[in-house]
This record gives sequence, C-alpha cells and structure tokens, in this order.
Amino acid sequence: MKLSAPKSVKKLIKEYISFPEEPFVNDTARAVFVRKTKEEIRELLATEGYFTPTITLEDHLAGEKPVLKVAPGKRTRVAEVTIEFQGDLATDTAEHQERMEQLRANWPLIPRKFFRSAVWEEAKASLLSNLAESEYAAAQIVTSEAEIDPAAATAKLKVVIDSGPVFYFGDLQISGLQRYDQGLVTSYVPFQKGEVYRRDQILAFQAALQNLPHFSSVSVSIDPDIASHQATPINVILTEARAQRIGVGVGYSTNTGARGELNYRHANLINFHNQPLNFISLLRYEQKRQTLFARLETIPDRNRYLFSLSAKVERTDIEDLKTFSQRVSFNRERTTETMQSQYGLTWQREERSPAGAPDTVSEALVLDSWWRYRNVDNPLFARRGHISEIRFGGGTQYVLSKRDFVRMYARHQHWWPIGERDVLYLRAELGYTIASSRLGIPQEYLFRAGGINSVRGHNFLSLGVTEGDAIVGGRTLGTGTLEYVHWFTENWGGAIFTDVGDATDSWKSFDPSVAYGSGIRWRSPAGPLALDLARRHDTGALHVHLSIAAAF
Repeated sequence: MKLSAPKSVKKLIKEYISFPEEPFVNDTARAVFVRKTKEEIRELLATEGYFTPTITLEDHLAGEKPVLKVAPGKRTRVAEVTIEFQGDLATDTAEHQERMEQLRANWPLIPRKFFRSAVWEEAKASLLSNLAESEYAAAQIVTSEAEIDPAAATAKLKVVIDSGPVFYFGDLQISGLQRYDQGLVTSYVPFQKGEVYRRDQILAFQAALQNLPHFSSVSVSIDPDIASHQATPINVILTEARAQRIGVGVGYSTNTGARGELNYRHANLINFHNQPLNFISLLRYEQKRQTLFARLETIPDRNRYLFSLSAKVERTDIEDLKTFSQRVSFNRERTTETMQSQYGLTWQREERSPAGAPDTVSEALVLDSWWRYRNVDNPLFARRGHISEIRFGGGTQYVLSKRDFVRMYARHQHWWPIGERDVLYLRAELGYTIASSRLGIPQEYLFRAGGINSVRGHNFLSLGVTEGDAIVGGRTLGTGTLEYVHWFTENWGGAIFTDVGDATDSWKSFDPSVAYGSGIRWRSPAGPLALDLARRHDTGALHVHLSIAAAF
C-alpha cells in the first residue's frame, strides 16, 4: 500500500504509521487495516490542527499497490484567546495588573497562529510554571478549554488559573545527615525565613549543596500546602557521599609522554568549628614530569569563597632543562557559574640544571592573582562562547625573593559555530615578566612555548631562550591559533589549523614561528582526543601531536 499526501503531513504520517510492504492476505485484513489506519491518521492530524481530513483508498490495476490518499483539509487557526486569573493575583493592584498582562503577553498561541495540541499543552504548562516560580507555589489551572469549529477551521482558547495565596519561606526540615553538622547545610541557605517564596532560590540552594563533595544526592523542595503558605517548610533530603575516595588514571600526550596518576580525597579529614576540611592529594608520573601534590581546603561559604593551603613537589626534564621545585601556597578562591578567581601567597624554591650551563637555585615569595571568565555552551566540547584568563603577580628581593619581578599574563579563547556542526576556534595569549634579568626567577614566572595548546610543529616548551644546550624560560611570550573543525559525524571530525608564536627574553628578539597542519578529532567516552600533524614553515619539518586521557 502506498501513501499519497501533501508534504506538510506526509512526513508526519510516515513517522508514526507503518504501511505494509506485502499484499494483504484477504479483503477482510485489508478492510481492518484501512479502518484502523484512517482513525489513527485523523487523530494524528487533529494534533496538528487538521480536523476535517478526507481519507480514501484507491485501487489500481492488478499488480499495482493500492493508494491511501489523504487530503488534510483546512488547518485550524486560533481565533480568540481568553486568560483569566483568580486568587491573590487577581486583587486590583498595579503590580498584580502588570504581572497578569506580562503573563498574557508571553502566551505563544496568539490569534492567527496555527493550533497544535503540543503547543497548546506547552503553553498552559509554561503559564503555570511562570506564575508558580515566584510567590504562588500552589498555582493551578482551574479551567482549560479549546473550542474547535471544524467548519470555520478556528479555535477559541480559554484558560482560567488560580494563583492561590502568596507563599513565604519557613523552617528547614533536614534529613539524611549522619557525619556532618546541620551548619554545613544552613550556611548555604540563600534566603531568610519569612521572605517571599522564589523557586530560583530553592534551585540555587540545591545546586550549592550538590556541588559539595560531602553529598552524593540532594533534593530541596517545598510542599505547596495552602494551609502553611505563611511559613512553608523547606524539605532538604540528603544522601551523604563516602568521605574517602581513591582514583586512578592513565593517559598520553606528546607534550609530556605517557602518564599514570593516583589521587586520594578525604571530604572530612579535619572538622574545624563544625566545618569539615577537604583533603586532596595527587601523585602523577609522566615521562617528562613527576608531581606530588597535597591540599587542605575549607568548603565554599555562602558567597562561594574558600581558603586553601597546599604543597607541591615537582621534577621536570624538558628540552635539556632539569628542574626540581618545592612550593607552598595559601589562597583565597571563588568559583561561580562563569567566573573563577584566586588571590594568594606562594613561596617557591627551584633547583635548575640546564645542560651545558651552570646549575642555579631560584627562590621567590609571590603575591599572585588569577581571574578566569568562562561562557561556553559545553565545557568539555565547546562550540560557542569564549574563555578569558588574566594572571598578575610578583615578588621582591626584599622579602624572600632573589630578584624583583612582576609577571603579567593574558589568554583568550573563542569558539564560533559554523553551520550545523562545524566550529571556528581562535586562541591568543600574551605574557611579559618585568625584571632586570630572568636569572633568579623560577620557571613558573617565565615563559616557554611549543606543543599542544601552543605552537604545534615544535616540541613541548622548545621555544624559549637558549642557555647552554637547554631551552629555558624567557620574559616575553606571544602565541596564537586559528583552527577550523568539520564534524563528519556526531563524534568524529577533522581539523585544519595555523599556529604562530615565540617566547624570548625581550620583545626586540621576538621572532614568531609559524606552523600549520591538519588533524583528527574524536569525542571519546574518556574525553576529547586530538591527533594533529603539523608542519613548521621555516624548516618544513613535520611533527605529530597527540593527547588523550582516561580516568578510572
């Protein structure tokens, strides 16, 4: 059996109704199928506003399939909309009148628009949700009518909604706490008892608790009981997470080679004034870098500020420069949906051994600040948005530093969607350390470039200042990337790119290196994979760059 229908409805019918490929066993089977299918098509078309379809079955010559012809008829349009309010909102005040008019203005099914059942249901749900999100937690639809005139192909819509009374926040009712004090929960409450109910504050409260490592699940809600609207209880149901966690991970990058790591976390190592302190530690072994790290931190307060004390020991062997550094840091940090900031004091000692040059020791006590603004659609696989980062800090030889210096660094990344899947990516970074000499300044406060996320076509951190046979950090940095990614499927794509940049000891000697190439992109279950082949413009040398990581 074949289907004959206008394009406007044919796709819809074929999506929900299957037509047999083989001939019917007998006339009875065919009649049953046709009768059932006609009913299903009428019901399906009615959801799209077609209430007067004509459906006929036409037989053709022997050997040809019969044709089911569908003429949908005139599509129904909205002729009239009436939205009425009852309850507290209906009281005659300027504020209430303004809110009612705003709710009516947001109604999507206005006159002359086609009537669709799905849009009708969504419009009512949205109207109720918009009213219930602030003050009126018990709002409900009293009447909902869609009066259809098939002959005139018009629909008259009427909705009557009762706002109910204004709700006010009452006491917290917390359940599920065993190891932790209730103060851990109450310190994150964004509202005061007696304030007018707002759903966004309930959601913000829930999100703040979910971000804590102490809970595996969090539910914050109210019971919209009109009897308790003057002080409605807030129900907080918690499931505590395991306090201790161990994680193992492996990975590989052409920057630092094969990697293995072990991390240990304790969400309640020390309880300080009824506030648990988090402990985080990491042991990471890479072919070119080995790191041991430990950190003790407070939990974020109501304004999302936390304090941390950390220690780190690291050994590196990159481009014939060996370093062994020890550092201790004290920081105040803040993380929101879009912004991260950090202010801190760091003491660092570094033993530096460049091949073919004398060994040196650097020490610095640094006041450091760091800001990062993020506005992207997907933090792991960004397609639209940007990330901007600024770091500023320095030290003085008068306070536990071997040299006066000020370090400044800025980085910007931007993604633009192209077509349905493709992405254009731009990256730029600049750095400058103000000092009379680079000697005596730890490598962290100087600059090198090259490798993944820098200038491909060069080895990792191979752009810098030559000292003996080694490449060491300089006082200036400038790099940039322009990359286009075409996604062939949801998970596989190809990229073309150009990188440019250099790191030197002064702007006078700054000589940007250019590289370009292409690569493969894969959205793997373990994270993004990038495999690139880059060509240096000056020498024509080819270099492969690969990065992928997995955690268990």
